Amino acid sequence: MIRPNSAHLLTPDFRLSLSVLALAVPLFWLSFWAGLGVGLFGLFLMVQTSLIGLAFTRTALQVYSGSRRIREFPYSEWQDWQIFWPPLPVLFFFRETKSIHFLPMLFNPAELKMCLEERVGHLRAQHRSQGSPPTAGLGSSRQ
Repeated sequence: MIRPNSAHLLTPDFRLSLSVLALAVPLFWLSFWAGLGVGLFGLFLMVQTSLIGLAFTRTALQVYSGSRRIREFPYSEWQDWQIFWPPLPVLFFFRETKSIHFLPMLFNPAELKMCLEERVGHLRAQHRSQGSPPTAGLGSSRQ
């Protein structure tokens, strides 16, 4: 349980970047260029996991690069959120009134889900009660 009036910084999770790096090893045997591409992507994800931080505050999701806040997404503008493939979470999606965002799962998925349910869980319930699927209207990033 997170405290309502405090910020909660998510714990980094290196499983996705390490899995992509592990996938690159057998790809080197099949195709050097495919293995190199996947390996570089895995290294990129590892660096991003080390640098990027998400903090859930009382009113907004804040994105940090190191100790510097680079973006803020007020919950009042959120329309939906979803973690794709819960058994093996690899992608986090959220939609605001004017844009959509996809983030690779660089954070502890259980902790992310807990924070989302605590701070903006009402959005998921609202979509279900209206009968619309959570990803309806994703064809455009602007309204």
